[in-house]
Amino acid sequence: MEAAVITKRTLAEIDADITATKEALKNVHGSETEVYARIVGYYRAVRNWNKGKREEYDHRKMFNIADSREYTISEADSACECSKAELITPAAAESVSSENTSSENGSYEFFARRTCPNCPPVKSYMANVQMTGRTIDVDTEAGLAEAAKKGVFAAPTVIVYNGSGTEIARGHNVEELAAIFEPVAAEA
Repeated sequence: MEAAVITKRTLAEIDADITATKEALKNVHGSETEVYARIVGYYRAVRNWNKGKREEYDHRKMFNIADSREYTISEADSACECSKAELITPAAAESVSSENTSSENGSYEFFARRTCPNCPPVKSYMANVQMTGRTIDVDTEAGLAEAAKKGVFAAPTVIVYNGSGTEIARGHNVEELAAIFEPVAAEA
């Protein structure tokens, strides 16, 4: 095994190497980066876009709700409830049906918009449910704030609560609501 040779350098030699490295770094030029972005349904290199689409790309801005001036979000509000199961499976529907969903032991909140094409069928369905509830218009500032607080990102959304006020289910259309409120029929 050979012993490592240690050479001593003077401070002047080290300073000269540092100066030479700094000069070399001033002339460093990286390679061109290929940027791909979505355009009309597919991804394509931005450098191959036509002039109009390229100008549109230059005007795009990344949206970050935390930086938005429109909404103020506290840390408590940012704890998203969207980790809860949004879709109702037959097993979940059976457990929800086993909960008391009568008007004395539960309630619901229906988040809707005036311009929502899917809200009227859900509203009609909820009118026939034997449970107390309220409709929240997310087109209003207060309604939008409440929807954000509860992790509601789409209209229509119906949140079902048990008698103690704990959320037990969410539904977004008549089929999901039927799975929640109508008992699961046993197959013969």
